[in-house]
Amino acid sequence: MAKKPNLLLLGIDSLLSTHMSCYGYFRQTTPYMDTFAKGATLFENCFSPHVPTTPGYAGMFTGLDCFGTNTVALRHKGAIEGKTLAEILGDKGYNTTSIGFRGNAAARGFQNYIDYSNWHAGGDGKAHKAENMNDVALPELRRLAAEDKPFFLFLRHMDPHSPYLPPKPFDRMFYEGNEFDPENKSMDPVFSFKPFCDYFASWMPAGLTDKDYVIAQYDGAIAYMDTCIQNIFTTLTTLGLDDNTIVVINSDHGETLYDHDCFFDHHSIYDNTLRVPLIIKYPGVLPAGKRVKGIVRHQDLVPTLMDLMKIKPGVKFDGQSLLPLVRDEKSTTCSEFYITECTWMRKHGWRTPQWKLIRALEPDFHFKPEVELYDLIQDPEENNNVAAKNPDIVKTLTERMNKFIAKREKETKRVNPMYNQEYWHGCKNAGPYFKSSQEAYDSLHIGNPGEAAKLQAKGADHK
Repeated sequence: MAKKPNLLLLGIDSLLSTHMSCYGYFRQTTPYMDTFAKGATLFENCFSPHVPTTPGYAGMFTGLDCFGTNTVALRHKGAIEGKTLAEILGDKGYNTTSIGFRGNAAARGFQNYIDYSNWHAGGDGKAHKAENMNDVALPELRRLAAEDKPFFLFLRHMDPHSPYLPPKPFDRMFYEGNEFDPENKSMDPVFSFKPFCDYFASWMPAGLTDKDYVIAQYDGAIAYMDTCIQNIFTTLTTLGLDDNTIVVINSDHGETLYDHDCFFDHHSIYDNTLRVPLIIKYPGVLPAGKRVKGIVRHQDLVPTLMDLMKIKPGVKFDGQSLLPLVRDEKSTTCSEFYITECTWMRKHGWRTPQWKLIRALEPDFHFKPEVELYDLIQDPEENNNVAAKNPDIVKTLTERMNKFIAKREKETKRVNPMYNQEYWHGCKNAGPYFKSSQEAYDSLHIGNPGEAAKLQAKGADHK
């Protein structure tokens, strides 16, 4: 009897697929993952429909949508509905380990949790997140390989998540300019955005004026991580595990850089927050170099893995196996779908191949309109809100969205979780919902003003 396949899942936090060279980005940010993709199947249009981290991983780990998991908020309270991938595989005799992901409701079910330093900078002022990951991941990979049981190892890489502080030489790899050019005013709106300005000042250099420098740091962090990930796969090969290990690269959500005023974060439900990579390698089973164009979503991952691993989990999924797409038996999993965000704003919407509808459930701190509509064919970057010019399309898409919500509420016998997330914003002095954009702007805040000022002064001394 053949040994059950192992599973190595890389959940790369805040990795926007369109900033990966294997997804067509103009900078070579992922040369090693590009090579990896040539031996794997790459899904060109994978979406995280429910952002950010908690609902994103909830969908990735359960095969359910937000109605199935009853989860839409970053600060989700209580248990996540559904059976997690770690629980399913644990019941099937797998050893399961999560590295860098514990405490979050979506992380439930692993037998073993290992932490690593994945947030703050080191003594050189740079963040060595991926190296710190390798320091604990490589010994754990060797330990799991020595066991008699198959394993599921989950690695939560944090390099693309802010703060973007890649070590040398990656910090200058994609930037040749003067980040302190006084004529450049592109960072003015970033540092004047009160809810985030103290957080930005805590890791961006004092006197910074050029937003392209920050974008280059994001890209540099990806390139740095890509180099370190090679160590993971080299060890996998050295241990002789290549042929019997399914390797997945995925992300909980994308990232907004200098887009839509949602500076260097991952809130909003524009496509740069929704687009994530999905690359799956299983030698001899999945075709090497295959690129699948159809739309797929987080909830499709677990059903696909169950199909590949020939496991009958005994639970139902909202997603579906992607193997029919790989075999060209189907072109896509869906043509339109429901999208949500409950991080710094509470919004939901409906995405079709041509149209993106966004409706605010309460005022947001960017003072954006209640209804947004974008023509994704004419305006793929979603810069021109055409809701006022197309009331009929807004009406039609809203009806389709509401019909879907009603259907899922009936099937799950619960109210849409987007409707009852009181105090989702974590502001006990406001709410339970914001009544105005000004209230949201004045209430929401990240970062410590005193610490930011101290770090800015230190940075100025070394500039």
